[in-house]
Amino acid sequence: MLNASIKLIVTGATGMVGEGVLHECLLSPEVESVLSVSRKPCGVQHPKLREIILSDFFDLSTIESRLQGYNACFFCLGVSAVGMSKTMYEKLTYELTMKFAGVLSRLNPGMTFCYISGAGTDSEGKLHWARVKGKTENDLRKLPFGEVYLFRPGALKPTKGLKNALPFYKWLGWLLPLLQIIFPWRVSSLAALGRAMIHVVIRGYPKKVIEVKDILAIDNNPTPITHKP
Repeated sequence: MLNASIKLIVTGATGMVGEGVLHECLLSPEVESVLSVSRKPCGVQHPKLREIILSDFFDLSTIESRLQGYNACFFCLGVSAVGMSKTMYEKLTYELTMKFAGVLSRLNPGMTFCYISGAGTDSEGKLHWARVKGKTENDLRKLPFGEVYLFRPGALKPTKGLKNALPFYKWLGWLLPLLQIIFPWRVSSLAALGRAMIHVVIRGYPKKVIEVKDILAIDNNPTPITHKP
């Protein structure tokens, strides 16, 4: 839990989730500065924002000095398992995340690390993607961070005006209000997700695995929730 504004790193800002989270960080008065680390420019200009373009996330040696001095990371980088071999999915989900997180935990002791996982994640589940995500969650918690929060969003309502919404949301987004009625604990918004991530860094939260119902509870409850490690 922090008593000051956040200096944070965001990965994946060129994807739907990362873009939405970055947007909330730039809006928040509790965020002092943001460093975006991505493979291509995010296309956003803001006084709070600095950017590193990194072609190979497995080699951070050239940028390590620029990753120091931050007290939070919102790791929003991810890939879909659809059409991808198990080996490649493991490399781009587990190995890449652990490589990046390992460097950050060494450079910034006490940092809070927020990882975008997914609803249905289960290290002992039947689905390969769920097991890989579960293993990633488990091993992130072993790193010497101050806190690790594992966010498991479900369906996400895009933020109006942003450009990286997935095709599903562009064409079938009108279904989200109906899904929210039928499955109230499966749908939130990108805005709520971003605000919840900021909240847990500043104020803490008693749970480390943040499900959709937690995202909604945090976003709907302005009362600070404190947590003692």
